[in-house]
Amino acid sequence: MMFVNREKEISRIKFALQASEAQMIVIYGRRRVGKTAMIRELIDEQIVFYSADLRQQPLQIATLAKQVENILPGFSKPIYPDWDTILRTLNSSLNKRITLCLDEFPYLVKNSPELPSILQNIVDDKAHDNINFILCGSSQQMMYDLVLEKSSPLYGRSNEIIKLKSMNIANMIDFLSINEEASIAEFGIWGGVPRYWEIRKSSGSLVEAVKHSVIDSHGILFEEPERLFSDEMRTSVQAYSVLILIGAGCHRLSEIAGRLGKPATQLSGVLNFLINLGYIRRETPFGDSIRSTKKSLYKIDDLFLNFYFRFVIPNKSRLDYGLVDQVWQDIEKDLGMYTSEVYEELCRKSIPYFEIFGKRFNPASRWWGNGINQKPMEIDIVAESVDKSSLLVAEVKWTNSIDLEFEINRLNVKCENLPFGIGQKIYKVLFVKSGQAVSDIKFQVFTPKEVVNSFRCM
Repeated sequence: MMFVNREKEISRIKFALQASEAQMIVIYGRRRVGKTAMIRELIDEQIVFYSADLRQQPLQIATLAKQVENILPGFSKPIYPDWDTILRTLNSSLNKRITLCLDEFPYLVKNSPELPSILQNIVDDKAHDNINFILCGSSQQMMYDLVLEKSSPLYGRSNEIIKLKSMNIANMIDFLSINEEASIAEFGIWGGVPRYWEIRKSSGSLVEAVKHSVIDSHGILFEEPERLFSDEMRTSVQAYSVLILIGAGCHRLSEIAGRLGKPATQLSGVLNFLINLGYIRRETPFGDSIRSTKKSLYKIDDLFLNFYFRFVIPNKSRLDYGLVDQVWQDIEKDLGMYTSEVYEELCRKSIPYFEIFGKRFNPASRWWGNGINQKPMEIDIVAESVDKSSLLVAEVKWTNSIDLEFEINRLNVKCENLPFGIGQKIYKVLFVKSGQAVSDIKFQVFTPKEVVNSFRCM
């Protein structure tokens, strides 16, 4: 797997490993996000890297012992009956501190459920003064249950907890060597997952990559969501069903519950599960309390999954018959609208990284509701300034030709009808596909170049 970015995470890990006392570091995140690639960047002669699998405990222990041979010749000759024995023996056999990375830690626990308690005792007994532990895993729910849940034996024992998130669009541009406008469509399909970028780069074009790797039934990513949820078996069926419904346009809790034939109260667990994993987001109108509003919408927040459940799932039957070109032609018809939605969300997320009219603004939201004239309307982006003195109001247009004067007038009318805008200082912005000069100094116009580059400061 290629390696890109992650400087902040690596810096934190290296800083922790330099501490005077032995450390326990937890790293987790979704499959293919680059956890193993990042850890391998750290590997030197003082790091033992062990990637677990589903083989049974005695074989796992023996394999780890062979890995230790690189720094302790002869270590694998004895037979170690359990994890407590091998870890305590390793610690006492060392004359200087090493780092032991247990990758895919949940696999180890699946066959050795006592392992978290063993590690707890080792840490509490201070019997790992010569070993820094790095526990890494892709099953986010299991890693949370094993390490971060209050009832877990390892709760409170970690010195660093790093949830590795997806990359941003600026990183993707650098890797694929594409321009900012093209990156919006690319990012809308691949999202911020480095492994997907590798797959894309190995193809000649975006179209070839999607047809070959995503919508062909033999493609490497054709069953990717099933693989993602194979790590989260406890709630995978219901979570998968929820994603199918959201991808089909069911965004309200009542709609999702109705289609599943369940009371809405029974869905809070799976929805929170998907939100915590970063697969969906809960969207509320600007200014509404997330606890009291009844206007919440649920959207797929992982862009690859968004594309997949929007375009692949509805066409699964045809794709099973090999009708790849036919399905792609249908996808292509809607790809412009889909990309415009991706651009709108990227513009929203970019707001905290911009200085606009000399001001900084808090994270932005969409707003929808009745205006002062009692007519329903929507605003793509609303944000409050950090100093709380003013509002930013913006609209997003993803089209090759745009009448800026018309859009300016349209936004002015919306601002006059904002029920929460009375008496407020309002700054107005247009996000467009291609830039044009604007004579109205009360407006600013941003293009994909400014939006994409704003993420470089993350």
